[in-house]
Amino acid sequence: MLDAQIEKGRVVDIYRKIAPSYDLWARLTESRARDRCLELAAIQNGEDVLEVAVGTGLAFERILATNPSGRNEGIDLTEAMLIRAQRKAARSGTKNYRLRVGDAYDLDFPDDSFDVLINNYMFDLLPQQDFPTVLAEFRRVLRPGGRLAMVNMAKGERWYNGIWQRIYRISPALLGGCRSVSLLPQLEACGFRQTRREYMSQLTFPSEIVFGIVGDL
Repeated sequence: MLDAQIEKGRVVDIYRKIAPSYDLWARLTESRARDRCLELAAIQNGEDVLEVAVGTGLAFERILATNPSGRNEGIDLTEAMLIRAQRKAARSGTKNYRLRVGDAYDLDFPDDSFDVLINNYMFDLLPQQDFPTVLAEFRRVLRPGGRLAMVNMAKGERWYNGIWQRIYRISPALLGGCRSVSLLPQLEACGFRQTRREYMSQLTFPSEIVFGIVGDL
C-alpha cells in the first residue's frame, strides 16, 4: 500500500477546487461501486443512517429516497462539497436530514446512534496508521448489529488498472489524494463480523466495496 501523500489540512482545499467537476468524475468511474455499496447496506425506511464523507451528495440523495421516514445525517470536511449535497437533498422533498461539516476522526454523535453508516472514497486519502482510529469511531456510533458499508479505491486486478497508481505516484492531487487500499482485514480487527469484500472496475478505475456488521470484540 502506498503512503498517503495529502495531509489532512490540504484535503479541504483540494476538494474545494474539484467540487464543480466531481459529479462527472464520480459517474464515470465510481457510480457502480457506490450503487453496490447501497445495495449491501440494505437501508430500511425508518432507520437511523449516517453518511461520513458525503461529498456532493450522490449517495446521500439515494439514501433520502430510500429512508424518507428515518433519520439521515451527513458530514463532510469540505463546505464546497456540502453545498452541492444540500442542493440535491433539497430536491428530494424529504425533511428528515441534516448536512454539516464534520470530522470522521471525531464524530459528534453519542454511542450507539445509528443502524447504518455509509462511507465512500475516504479511507484511500487517510494514512494507514489512522485506519483503526477512524474505524473504531465508526463502530462506536453504530448500534449492536449496525451495518457499515464502504467503498475505496482498490488495487487493480488487471494490468491496465495500474495506470491510476502511476498517476498517484506522479501527482497525488490529480486523484484527489486517493490511492489503493485494502480495508477488509481492518474491519475484522475492529470487531466487525459477517464481513465481505467485492471488487469492481469501472472505466479501468478499481474499487473495493466492503461490508461488516457490528459484533462483539
